[in-house]
Formats: sequence, C-alpha cells, structure tokens
Amino acid sequence: MSTPDDTTTTDTPTTPSGKMVFALGLVATICGILIVGIYQITLAPVNANKKLALERQVFKVLPNAKTVVDYFATDAGIESADGKELTPAGAVRFYAAYAADGTLAGIAAEASSAGYADQVRILYGYDPVRQVITGIGVISMRETPGIGDKILVDKDFLRNFEALDVSLSQDLKTLANAVKTVKHGSKQGPWEIDAIAGATVTSKAVGRGINASAQALLPKLYPRVEQLRSAK
Repeated sequence: MSTPDDTTTTDTPTTPSGKMVFALGLVATICGILIVGIYQITLAPVNANKKLALERQVFKVLPNAKTVVDYFATDAGIESADGKELTPAGAVRFYAAYAADGTLAGIAAEASSAGYADQVRILYGYDPVRQVITGIGVISMRETPGIGDKILVDKDFLRNFEALDVSLSQDLKTLANAVKTVKHGSKQGPWEIDAIAGATVTSKAVGRGINASAQALLPKLYPRVEQLRSAK
C-alpha cells in the first residue's frame, strides 16, 4: 500500500509592502527635514564668510577703499543690492568702494571662466575715470599648483592689470576693444593681456572672464557712474 507524502510546507512570514513603503517614506522625510534644517542653520554663516572673503578681495584690488556697497546694474539704471543674495535676470552685480572721506575709490566686479581644472573666479578693480582695470584678485580656482596659480604672483602678469584698457565705444554699447589674452611676449594693445609662459590656459581664462564681465557690466554702469560718486 502506498503512503501519502506527509511533508509539511511552512510559510515564511513576510512584511506587507505597504508597511515597507511607509517606513521608507518616513526615513526619507526625516532625512529631508534634517538636511533642510542644517542648510538653513548654516546658510547665514556661510554667506557671511563668503561676503567677508569677497570684501577682502575688494580692498586688495582697490587699496584706498574703506567701505563697500553692493549694487545691481540694469538696463533701467542702478539699484541697491544690499541684503539680496540672488541677482535678478539681466542685472549685473558690482561693488562700489568708498574712501575714508566718502568719495568713490573705484568699482569692483566678478569675472569667471573655465580654466584648466575648473572655473577661475576673479575680482577686478575698475577706474571709471580712466576706464581701465587697476588690479585683480582671485576668489576661487583649482588650477595646478606651481603653474596655474602663477596668476597670483607673477609680477609681469599682474602688470597687465595696472591699467588694462576697457574703454567703451562711442555709442557706449560695447567695449571699444575686446579684452583678450595673447601669446607671451606679443602684447601690443593696452587691452591685451600678456599670458604667462606655461600657464596659457589659466591666463586665457582670466582674459575671457574679464571681457565677458566688462561687456555685460560697463555699458550699463558707465553712463550712470555719477550716481555713485559719494557714499550715501
């Protein structure tokens, strides 16, 4: 006589999919709240440190400056940017620097372009009377140490910015001559930047950044610079 197979099959308990989804959603929500909370807590000190670092560069490129005021230049005019983190579409942020007696010591503005490793962000000083750039400082970059970072210390390169011509055309709509970086030793025009031998990529990034920034800012700023002649 044959005997029926009496092997018993035991079901493995399973977690309902709804509970799993709920648990994952709860974890994601908590993580999101923590991330947002930490971001909000650290945002103010991070922005304060950024502003302090930028002001230090302003004082470097405009050594006579004692105070700095943020502005936006737009097609409609100049307006205060004090306390505003975001730059409106079509506007260009710049910094008016004032001497101890309240007179305008110069203008500073940011410029940025792709270098060898990453964006090369600089700040340049601008003299609206002579329509020239009077100095540069680096805000951030990741160029090769000993090569790209020569833009900080190479005296011949820095001499390019003692009076780099950024004068406007007669119609005040564009630069009379585009700023450009040329091969080391071939500079002829006052709007040209003599590159550093062996660091041409970074040198060109500086030139491109300044040209793009000046082309965007100066036609909006220069016709209204009298509004900034004295600190308010």
